[in-house]
Amino acid sequence: MDLNTIERNDPDSASQSAAAASAPAKKVFVKTYGCQMNVYDSQRMTDALAADGYTATDVIADADLVLLNTCHIREKAAEKVYSELGRIRDMKAERAAVGREMLIGVAGCVAQAEGAEIIRRSPAVDLVIGPQTYHRLPDVLARVRGGEKIVETEYAIEDKFEHLPQPKRAEMIKRGVTAFLTVQEGCDKFCTFCVVPYTRGSEVSRPVAQIVAEAERLADAGVREVTLLGQNVNAWHGKGEDGMEWGLGRLLFRLAEIPGLARLRYTTSHPRDMDHELIAAHRDLPALMPYLHLPVQSGSDRILKAMNRRHTAKDYLALLERIRAARGDIALSGDFIVGFPGETEADFEATMDLVRQVNYASAFSFKYSPRPGTPGADMPDHVPEAVKDERLQRLQALLLKQQQDFGLSLVGSTIDTLIEKPGRQAGQKVGRSPWLQPVIVDEKAGEIGDIIRVRITKTGYNSLFAELA
Repeated sequence: MDLNTIERNDPDSASQSAAAASAPAKKVFVKTYGCQMNVYDSQRMTDALAADGYTATDVIADADLVLLNTCHIREKAAEKVYSELGRIRDMKAERAAVGREMLIGVAGCVAQAEGAEIIRRSPAVDLVIGPQTYHRLPDVLARVRGGEKIVETEYAIEDKFEHLPQPKRAEMIKRGVTAFLTVQEGCDKFCTFCVVPYTRGSEVSRPVAQIVAEAERLADAGVREVTLLGQNVNAWHGKGEDGMEWGLGRLLFRLAEIPGLARLRYTTSHPRDMDHELIAAHRDLPALMPYLHLPVQSGSDRILKAMNRRHTAKDYLALLERIRAARGDIALSGDFIVGFPGETEADFEATMDLVRQVNYASAFSFKYSPRPGTPGADMPDHVPEAVKDERLQRLQALLLKQQQDFGLSLVGSTIDTLIEKPGRQAGQKVGRSPWLQPVIVDEKAGEIGDIIRVRITKTGYNSLFAELA
């Protein structure tokens, strides 16, 4: 039994408190799948567990609690989780044989989608907790130690962010000079290929005061660059410090006032929520980096309609014209789905044509995979896998060429680089360009957290090499 739990439930017991204070800290191992928001959620789960006596470990064999923070976007996501659970189950049995406890938990979007089915298929799992309820982890673990199997996937009425313990400053410093900050969760768009509205719920925006307070704590811990996260982040609308409703553009201006925060980013966006104020922020706010991830998914209006994207290729291109007019050096990133049901060769060529017109600095492209419970899964005319494979290869070749061309276009230019971490090779440090590329510099060029002026000398496969300007 967890002595920390006893202390929390029976605060009048001095002997139990003393025992808890002397007990060795338990260790938690968190494996994160999927998007940046899951990375953020994993950190916050670790923070919540720290208040319950757990310390994080990178060695799964040392863990008293193993949490899989799962993603449900890609095909066979659930099966990959069950396969991983099989390996952890064997580890748990080995621990039990020598009298050591190992609890197993599944969190995130697969947990939300599968619920009790996870424990039915993997009885070694002790708890299943959805992405909106992880602030309840300490209480859930207390119930697990009481002998229960817990499935906690009901959406919380209360705001989970208000109930999470704040990480200690020393722990935040360890996380580095860049950080994610969730400002919005859920999505109301209901694209026919996507499970997010079903696993993350409807759109919810955090209030400005919460966001600013967290950003100030990050800056105090040495963070220089913050990326605002949301499933549909540019739909964020929160109560401002003046009592009025703010949009994302105004929020970015407020965050730029925080001492120490030098760079701001946000992801992921929807074209329909790119308003005038946000475009103006790209024009007028130096701290907002000239890089925008704006998924389009397809260049075919017919397929966009089937996807329920509610914009056309022409709408998207016109929006990009406005954005580029506001910020001439902005680089574009996007998402593409190849082989959506009913996609013809002409539809795919429309996507290729759009890519050529936009000229992306980077992009993510995937074969369509049906997600159970989404309208797309039940549509007719699914594209054969061989056709999806061939189209994806053509698209990725074009996108890779554009990415490489963008890197080459920077050779000889002088840019600001945030030094982020030591390099893989001795004598190097790795920085981050305004457009998110890794920048390799000499280790003497500056200290981690410095923003230095460098000249790009050459490109690597996914990185830039630079010298002090």
